[in-house]
Amino acid sequence: MSNVFPSPHPLVAHKLAILRRKDTDPQHFRELIREIAALLTYEATADLSTKPISVETPLAVAPGLELQEHIGLVPILRAGLGMVEGVWELMPNAQVWHIGLYRDERTLKPVEYYNKLPIEPTVSVTLILDPMLATGGSAVATINILKRWGVSKIKFVGILGAPEGIELMQKHHPEVPIHLAVIDEKLNEHGFILPGLGDAGDRQFGTG
Repeated sequence: MSNVFPSPHPLVAHKLAILRRKDTDPQHFRELIREIAALLTYEATADLSTKPISVETPLAVAPGLELQEHIGLVPILRAGLGMVEGVWELMPNAQVWHIGLYRDERTLKPVEYYNKLPIEPTVSVTLILDPMLATGGSAVATINILKRWGVSKIKFVGILGAPEGIELMQKHHPEVPIHLAVIDEKLNEHGFILPGLGDAGDRQFGTG
């Protein structure tokens, strides 16, 4: 799993434990999703390209660095929406492009229902945002869409990952890094991650 990066950070582990609790209310759940997303993005963007610049301080001129790459965020609807604000706190100029996929409850396969990407890519790096990498079908389908769009650098940023979803990602897109808070045990017969945290979309939006 050379391209899979579970976070070693104690703050991530602490916040994840609270996120998992069944009695964490939707408001607190959304706050935790946002905070964990920011921490994971900090780790996932450590290799972004920069260029040297000079900056005038109140006292002198100092050397600095400026990001060279244009960043795009692709939250997988709807659960991925909650991660956007956390990333925006670090990179407020990042573009956001929405891709809508839902999982067919019978086949567990992704079904695309929304895609408003422009004809030509407007970013050089995309971060796919989805709290749950379960079966991996939605992530694989999203990467397929982005590759057809022409993006050269893609990363997946999630919170929980199941071994089954990671395996499918590595089978179809072995070059895409996977940044997670933690790798959980397995999927149940309904395609939910165990021990997991329930349905991330329902828990964020209070619809469960």
